[in-house]
Formats: sequence, C-alpha cells, structure tokens
Amino acid sequence: MSLTRIAAVAASLLIAASSAFAKIPLVNATCPHDIEVHADEGGPIYINGKESKLKVVNDNYYEATGEGVTISLSINPDGSAAVSYTGHGGANGICTVK
Repeated sequence: MSLTRIAAVAASLLIAASSAFAKIPLVNATCPHDIEVHADEGGPIYINGKESKLKVVNDNYYEATGEGVTISLSINPDGSAAVSYTGHGGANGICTVK
C-alpha cells in the first residue's frame, strides 16, 4: 500500500472518529461508590476528574474506561443522556444525571 493511500485511509478514519466523538453531549453524573462523571460537549469523558479512554460503539453509545470502572453513556432519541457504570469488584448500576 502506498504512503499516499495510507495517509488517505488514516485521514478518513480520523474524520469518522471525530464526527462520532463530537456527538457526546455535556453531561454531569454521580454514580454509586463516589464515582463522578463529566463530559464536555464533544468530549472527552472524565471519571473522577481524570480523562478516560473512550470507545465509540456508535453515534449514540460510548464507553469510557478509567479509575477501575467502565462508564456507559447512551444518548436517548430526545438528546438526553443515560449513564451507567460497571466496576469496583463487579458492581454495576445506574448513575444520576444532574
């Protein structure tokens, strides 16, 4: 594969990832076990004040990993966010979106 082709593919992937990442809404949520979640509009997602590793599943669902937990952020059809968590010894549950 030529260097030009590799650059074109990389640019396409970056644009696709950026457009999906930009759909993250402004979110503040509190989860059990003193887990605080914050996302700026367009991302990134922070867990207890630290930037997380983000996985874009689709335009309406994201998973953020860090601080020993995985945060699931889904965007409802009305644009509101739903947040849940998994971690801390298998604990899981729904977070309260503020």
